[in-house]
Amino acid sequence: MNILDINKRIKQRPPFQMVEKVVEIEAGKYAKGIKNVSINEPYFMGHFPDLPVMPGVLIIESLAQLCSLVIDAPDNDTSDPDTVYVLLKADAFKFVKAVVPGDTLTLEANVLMAAGGLYKFAVKASVDGALRAKGELSFTAAKKAQLYS
Repeated sequence: MNILDINKRIKQRPPFQMVEKVVEIEAGKYAKGIKNVSINEPYFMGHFPDLPVMPGVLIIESLAQLCSLVIDAPDNDTSDPDTVYVLLKADAFKFVKAVVPGDTLTLEANVLMAAGGLYKFAVKASVDGALRAKGELSFTAAKKAQLYS
């Protein structure tokens, strides 16, 4: 999937769109994607000005966006325009080494459990084959109308 294909599948847009390319995907099971980390991203102005580091929560967000592509993959029959999958829990995260401008972040998401509107993933982020972060993410189905009620 290129950026245009991804834009058809996820709701986020720049500067908050964190997946730029999907190199492998199997609906409901697995995906591998790419996030190119650029010094032009707005959060680097304040995190940290003299030593720019990608915030851990944005690494988690990148992985969560990849997970959403696994849940709502083009050949997956679970797509419902009135339902969104929201992040329920980030668990057992470990950040091994900083992600910095110029890095190409390789994101991977493997489904551990999928049942009754719940998904649980094992996720990891790496740069040049070296692990930078790993953990588990859980999602739950929510009706769009209920998110703001």
